[in-house]
Amino acid sequence: MNMTRREGMAAVGAAALLGVTGAGKAAARRSSLLDTHDAMGLAELVAKREVSPSELLDAAIGRAEALNPRFNFMAQKHYDYGRAAIAKGLPQGPFSGVPWLLKDLNTYVAGLPTENGSRFYKGYRPQITSELVRRIEKAGFVIFGKTTVPELGLTGTTENKLNGDTRNPWNPKHITGGSSGGAAAAVAAGVLPAAHATDGGGSIRIPASCCGLFGLKPSRGRVPMGPPRTEGWGGLSVHHAVTRSVRDSAAILDATQGPEPGSRYAAPTPAENFLSQIGKAPGRLRIALMLDAPSGSPVDPECVEAARKAARLCERLGHHVEEAAPKLDIAAMGAASFVLIGSSVAADMLDRAKATGIAIGPEVLEPITLGFTAYGQKATGMDFARANNTLQAAAISMAQFMANYDVILSPTLAAPPLELGKINLSPDVDFAAWGKRAASFSPFTQIANMTGQPAMSVPLATANNGLPIGVMFMGRYGDEALLFRLAGQLEAAAPWKNRRPAL
Repeated sequence: MNMTRREGMAAVGAAALLGVTGAGKAAARRSSLLDTHDAMGLAELVAKREVSPSELLDAAIGRAEALNPRFNFMAQKHYDYGRAAIAKGLPQGPFSGVPWLLKDLNTYVAGLPTENGSRFYKGYRPQITSELVRRIEKAGFVIFGKTTVPELGLTGTTENKLNGDTRNPWNPKHITGGSSGGAAAAVAAGVLPAAHATDGGGSIRIPASCCGLFGLKPSRGRVPMGPPRTEGWGGLSVHHAVTRSVRDSAAILDATQGPEPGSRYAAPTPAENFLSQIGKAPGRLRIALMLDAPSGSPVDPECVEAARKAARLCERLGHHVEEAAPKLDIAAMGAASFVLIGSSVAADMLDRAKATGIAIGPEVLEPITLGFTAYGQKATGMDFARANNTLQAAAISMAQFMANYDVILSPTLAAPPLELGKINLSPDVDFAAWGKRAASFSPFTQIANMTGQPAMSVPLATANNGLPIGVMFMGRYGDEALLFRLAGQLEAAAPWKNRRPAL
């Protein structure tokens, strides 16, 4: 195998730490590839026969086994499933032979468990396979497990009664974010360079910010959600990934995007593939800098400074930046989102209770989940319709604002990664107080879910305590291409590739 000097040094170092020689050195060398290559780079090595899919899978499994006890990011281990896929023969897709982890939330492989981070779904084995999974496997990815989530993905930290607390590789006392926190922890820890994630209120961008990764939330309708249904949380939720590199995010979206059978709607078809946008000049962008939380809640000065620093970088790159923010009724939008989420949760919980005969209660659901269920049961059909109308009106207002701006720049979060136990689903406060606490941590991310726009968290800053801070860029609906052009420019100007936690 041809190796760069850096790869060789990494392999020798890994071997020395393990105290191994011969076959052990070879295994350490293969493991080091997970540090020195992104997913596209690994696929290139497989295509050149410099490493085999089995060797990469064994390396990823070895990392997972070594690091999961410390950080708790694996909800399920499906190692034999991955090995069987390789033995059967992988499709010759853009990521053939690259290891992959699915998020354990409403993403199905027929016959394998999907437990949604909940005791209420323990042992649940759907008999359908998600369209997204079909596309992931067609691209050549090798699925070998599922990552942890908060119960039903309902909060911005990954702590649950089923699997326990997922801990941040940068500092295990702090959260990884949620609800894709297990995915972000696995990528940040170096188990693999990219992993599946979903986003219903910030659940790709929150963990990307907390773990120092790139995380793009696609436009509503860009990536398939079904079966059995092609819309999540009334259109708030989308699927994609957390990644180390921008190009991986673009290429994964190329492999997965597009309408599915029965789609209620689909995002506009891109003029060119997303990968082709990396390296293209984005032009002189008009950027609105939004520093205040739309809800009026406080924003940590370090997060404000991270956004200001990003704005200065954008100006050096030739973009025009000015402080501006859309006029939105955030209170009404937040209330509307609670109706959509609560109604969806209540319907699912009642259906689950009917299917299993298990009563809804604290033995199977956490307190905040029970709160969402009760809230949703009280909502009427007219409440749902009015909530939908409120968010449609907000999307129109946002589109009108963005007629004058290409991108909105803001902090991703209102604070650096919190300590564990602050916004979990079994808190020391009631439902209303918890809602205010959780919303005040991520007041910026939810807007893009409410309006359907694409948005990305870019790992451009570090807090004084050494934890990552992300900066968010939100684009016009359907225009992920522009975000990828900008992200590629930022990645080249302020590289984060070698910024890793000391494990």
